[in-house]
Amino acid sequence: MTILDEIAAYARERVAAVQTKVPLSELKSRLSSEVIACAARKGFHQALAARQAQGSLAFICECKKASPSKGLIEPNFDYLKIAQTYDAAGADAISVLTEPKWFLGADAYLKAIAAQVSCPCLRKDFVVDAYQIYEAKLLGAKAVLLIVALLSESQLQEYLHLAHELGLDALVEAHDEAEIARALKVGARIIGVNNRNLHNFTVDAGNSTRLKSLVPPEVVFVAESGIASPEQVTALAAAGCNALLIGEYLMRAPDKAALLHELRAAAEKGVAS
Repeated sequence: MTILDEIAAYARERVAAVQTKVPLSELKSRLSSEVIACAARKGFHQALAARQAQGSLAFICECKKASPSKGLIEPNFDYLKIAQTYDAAGADAISVLTEPKWFLGADAYLKAIAAQVSCPCLRKDFVVDAYQIYEAKLLGAKAVLLIVALLSESQLQEYLHLAHELGLDALVEAHDEAEIARALKVGARIIGVNNRNLHNFTVDAGNSTRLKSLVPPEVVFVAESGIASPEQVTALAAAGCNALLIGEYLMRAPDKAALLHELRAAAEKGVAS
């Protein structure tokens, strides 16, 4: 089994376990009866597309305690403070890890952050069941991550439709040409190209720029993973990327706001080139 296979298998176990306590029917009834705490004024697609319309680059800043490849990243994980710092510094969206085993994430992190920040939140997890999309809505997310490598075409279509039905956007993540083709076929409005191969967690920083031309301009293009310098941000902006999802680089920065401002300046330099 690859790392992705292991994570996916555990995600299925998690969903099965939680459904014995809270059946899908109960989750659906909560959607109609509970007030969902979400402070964001914009949707996820709306926030990214607004930057695209300005000819600028959107930043999706990640709250991540750990990862399978790097282990523990932030032992003193003050997730709410981190998210509020991103928000105040002008992040366009915040990605919140909720996968508990390899990334040490939690649903509680997303729920608390979504209720406090003004920019939209992405639930960053490994969606293998429609149940998780209903969960994301109840937690206050504005978007879910759908990984093409994890899902059949029919699942991808079903989950994308369900997300839109619930008023959520979907970041549809691909890693190669065939996966981009599948994402486009089901009508993805936001496609992320991961520079990290999720089967072995190796990183090819040029993967997103090589594949950018395969995504039409009306689809928001997000470069993900392995972004670790202002020079890379300038190059990605010059290549026509619409948004960047940055995790570890920001998480390890002692002054996250200052780094985000530096990266935005680097992006403007790339756009102007």
